Amino acid sequence: MTDLLSGIRVLDLTNVLAGPYCAYQLALLGADVIKVEGPQGGDLARQLGGSPSLNQAGMGASFLAQNAGKRSVMLDLKTEADRERFLDLVASADALVENFRPGVMDRLGLGHEALKAVRPGLVYCAISGFGQTGPMRDNPAYDQIIQGLSGIMSITGTPETAPLRVGYPVADTLGGLVGAFAIASALVRQKTSGEGAFLDVSMLECTLSALGWPVSNYLTAGVDPKPMGNENMTAAPSGAFRTGDGLLNIAANKQEQFVTLCRLIGRPELASDPRFAERETRKKNRAALKAEIEDTLTDAPAAAWEERLNRAGVPAGRVLTIPQVLAEPQVLERQVIANFDDVAGMDRPLTVLRGGFMVNGRAPLPTKPPPALGEHMGEIFASLSPRAKAKARA
Repeated sequence: MTDLLSGIRVLDLTNVLAGPYCAYQLALLGADVIKVEGPQGGDLARQLGGSPSLNQAGMGASFLAQNAGKRSVMLDLKTEADRERFLDLVASADALVENFRPGVMDRLGLGHEALKAVRPGLVYCAISGFGQTGPMRDNPAYDQIIQGLSGIMSITGTPETAPLRVGYPVADTLGGLVGAFAIASALVRQKTSGEGAFLDVSMLECTLSALGWPVSNYLTAGVDPKPMGNENMTAAPSGAFRTGDGLLNIAANKQEQFVTLCRLIGRPELASDPRFAERETRKKNRAALKAEIEDTLTDAPAAAWEERLNRAGVPAGRVLTIPQVLAEPQVLERQVIANFDDVAGMDRPLTVLRGGFMVNGRAPLPTKPPPALGEHMGEIFASLSPRAKAKARA
């Protein structure tokens, strides 16, 4: 864990993925993230994942993935006593993130306006499927719903197989990243002016924003994006190619890269073939070009071609499985994972992923494992003395 957000307290009222992933990024940056969970099992992700025994123990693999470094308290916000305790927490906090449907916190009497009265400079982030306004604001939203509505599924797969869901919750993840970015930005202003903010994060809009290239092609160039499988619409040869052993991604997007590729595979004449000599002609004849390239690539395995092409400046990479990439020397050297030996509810060590960045050459790793439900009730509320509460509310 780094100390970029040291001294910042964030209340995490979120469930499942988008919100917890958002708060996890802040925890990795050094924030004190307090996960506020309900008494009926807490975060639903505690019951989700590939291990039935962990699900039963309330430490499902889906929960473990993005809750390391946090502390947990258990409050029933439908009761007056626990709402008061929650307000004491709010008085001590710098930011809050929730991913309820719009209006839920207001109905509890704990919406943004109510919390501003307790902590005027609070940065309040609400992550939802569609945002706080609009005709779809009250619709329930899961990742797959957003993937379908956003257009992602329409361009994923081949013309024969699309529409397809992206193989992981990409819309949830984008919503969490955007939420973390917005919170960190608002905290900068809070620390300089004392002013808070209400951040309305829409997963649909986050996903649309990330679709910038295909959306721009439609809005600006009038081209309706279509599914192209593993091909890249902007260039050829650029996609996944069969080798003697395994698939290899090649992105010879520049003219000099294409010429080098042709030379390295022993087919220099392809660079002067009228069908392939220029970028636009290569795109029109991409299927024929791919067949010519694959005919030679079958002479060696993907790993050998990867080394040969990259050494000559032609971007290339094997198509790996999750177990394979986690064993890659590049991933191991950069400390992409953190390990914990003693985790509540687990009879084995736990390995979790960090964020996708380093700070001053150091990996921002979580310093403690994901918490058991309500594990930190005593230590957190004991620190909120009446005098501290009064000072925080002042």
